[in-house]
Amino acid sequence: MKLAFTFPGQGSQSVGMGKDLADNFASARSVFDEVDDALSQNLSGLMWDGPTSDLTLTANTQPALMACSLAVTAVLRREFDVDVSAASYVAGHSLGEYSALCAAGSLSLAQTAKLLRLRGEAMQKAVPVGKGAMAALLGADLDMAAAAVMVGAKSGICQIANDNANGQVVISGDKAAVEAAIEAANELGVRKAVLLPVSAPFHCDLMAPAADAMADALADADLKTPVVPVVNNVTAVPVTDPAQLKSDLVAQVTGRVRWRESVSWMAQDGIDTFAETGTGKVLTGMLRRIVKGVNGIALSTPDALEKFAERF
Repeated sequence: MKLAFTFPGQGSQSVGMGKDLADNFASARSVFDEVDDALSQNLSGLMWDGPTSDLTLTANTQPALMACSLAVTAVLRREFDVDVSAASYVAGHSLGEYSALCAAGSLSLAQTAKLLRLRGEAMQKAVPVGKGAMAALLGADLDMAAAAVMVGAKSGICQIANDNANGQVVISGDKAAVEAAIEAANELGVRKAVLLPVSAPFHCDLMAPAADAMADALADADLKTPVVPVVNNVTAVPVTDPAQLKSDLVAQVTGRVRWRESVSWMAQDGIDTFAETGTGKVLTGMLRRIVKGVNGIALSTPDALEKFAERF
């Protein structure tokens, strides 16, 4: 088995996330407690009891998803003696890249929680509510999405935000521009083009103020060399140099999430098992659309962790 741990991004959250891990493992509970302390907030209570409206606020969602991911890696390490260093690579989708860096020892847990809180707040503040939008182009390849974006860009900022999987591309930008791109996509024969229920237009140039905020925050952050390479969103290839990791985290705020390319690169390098580490099965679902003949495992429940550990 040649393994990569992957870490989910925004959209995988749900009320109750991580509670069964905390109830069953002291090591998971300690992760949630440390994140709560770092943020001076009962974030774990919000994760487990809601309300959904508060959990889906970007400033809460980002550290909450990270906390679940790191609770999983803590349980694997302390209860089952499976360390992240057993993997060949780690990779995270958007905010999940911070989870990957923390799991690989590049960032501390408290530091990661604070950076993600700042990132979420900065991304939310970057664009007035209602000015921006994002849309999913389902059944579109990258060329079709680029053609739609080119039309949309005549009405404002419009860019490819996420290259998630074959037939799943997300675009982002000014609301009028995204709506024009949706119309163009329909004319190009995209199976479905639909606005997404998001609070801000992530991963486009409208996020420049948030990128500036992260540049300031990361300038003072102590990033260590990760114990395994991080296949990051900006390059879609392994990176270990802390200076480049910092630079790419800043570029990631306005840049494209190259997830399809990242997974394809790892599969071509021989990765045959992708373990989605945290909550939900979004990345595992994408995996099936990107490469065939590899094993995708969602690690979010005590039973799943136990079965996974039995393979080592």
